[in-house]
Amino acid sequence: MSSIKIKIKPLESAYLIRILITHPMETGRRQDKDSGAIVPAHYIQEVKIEHNDKLVASCLFGTAVSRDPYLSFRLNDAKPSDRIKVSWLDNLGQTGSEEAKLT
Repeated sequence: MSSIKIKIKPLESAYLIRILITHPMETGRRQDKDSGAIVPAHYIQEVKIEHNDKLVASCLFGTAVSRDPYLSFRLNDAKPSDRIKVSWLDNLGQTGSEEAKLT
């Protein structure tokens, strides 16, 4: 199962793209309630969004971003059957990506 959900809604002259990334986004400063140990940092560092293999956004994240980040934007000059690809990289080297077609 992918860690990314992409929802696409056609508007009059554009598309609304909504992205939800499932990720714990730990800061490295939180203490575990049971053991008292510090929970290690684990957060997304970069999110890339591509439209038909062309980079349209590169977002740099840090520890201040909350768990399960949500992004939303309007995409103009897009046509049905165009593709949107979202990928992320975190501080532990883990990655995730998902692709969706506009309808």
